[in-house]
Amino acid sequence: MKSYQFAAAKAPLEPVVTDTPQPTGSEVLLRVKACGVCHSDLHLWDGGFDLGDGAWLSLFDRGMTLPLVMGHEPVGEVVAMGPQADGVSVGDTRLVFPWIGCGECQRCRDGEDNDCTAMRTLGVFRPGGYADHIMAPHPRYLVDISGVPETQACTLACAGITTYSALTKAHPLAADDKVVIIGAGGLGLTAIGIARAYLDHEVIAVDVDDVKLEAARAAGATHVVNSATGNAAEQLMDLTGGGAGAVIDLVGAPATAKLGLEVARKGGKYIVVGLYGGNISLSLPVLPLRHLAVRGSYVGRLDAMHELIELVRGGNVNLVPVETRPLDRINETLDDLRNGRIVGRVVAVP
Repeated sequence: MKSYQFAAAKAPLEPVVTDTPQPTGSEVLLRVKACGVCHSDLHLWDGGFDLGDGAWLSLFDRGMTLPLVMGHEPVGEVVAMGPQADGVSVGDTRLVFPWIGCGECQRCRDGEDNDCTAMRTLGVFRPGGYADHIMAPHPRYLVDISGVPETQACTLACAGITTYSALTKAHPLAADDKVVIIGAGGLGLTAIGIARAYLDHEVIAVDVDDVKLEAARAAGATHVVNSATGNAAEQLMDLTGGGAGAVIDLVGAPATAKLGLEVARKGGKYIVVGLYGGNISLSLPVLPLRHLAVRGSYVGRLDAMHELIELVRGGNVNLVPVETRPLDRINETLDDLRNGRIVGRVVAVP
């Protein structure tokens, strides 16, 4: 088996050849056909998250060990199964749901693996999809994607389920509400494409890059706003008629938080998804006086993954533009991603 691993924070990923693992118990071995390259991998590669004011959340303190095979958006073909693996067959092509919990806590028993405090996420705490094979611990984490192109389907394992889950949290919305989506990178374009099928409301995209904003318009955004102009809040207040029913922040930086909180209407919601880093200062009386909801949204549930695939099969989701690259270009791809040179998504193919 060939994989690309990093052995130290920010060190280049190196090709490593090992024996191909053999499944036992309920495990399922898949040959990777495509794996999305996600912005979250940059945080993993850095070893953690900037919490602001010099504070740092180390992923090594949370159980991430090196060397690590990243890649949490894999689609693969089933090639072998353990004796207790039922429900799939050799030759099946499946999306591998990566957000796997411990399987024992109440959150996991309730189907909320993404809220488990001892997650075993593929590509973070278990070997991921930057390889030619990947092991799923159980067939229940394998999602049938028939009817959806493999290189599009793999991006739904993170960007798709993350933005779909955030959009579900925007509800309930009033009939006259508008939804603002901050960030028009891969996550933003995915969110806009899903919103087209999921919401009956206008969507306004915000970014600092006009090229990405044009892509957002093509994906289905009703309006676009360049927040580098200096009067973004004023433009958004005008476009929303006094404030957005929901603001979904796919950047998660101090500047985007300030903007999002400013343009959410009274009784509206500010939903943080992005992990750029930093912190915010929030006047506590503002929350009750504006009846404002502030919450985070982290990936999504397995049943929501199935819901999203069905929504995509319906044909009304504008799927994000995808560029495929050989997996041996993974270091170049991560560098392009860090420096903002990618519009849409890049999918690595072994």
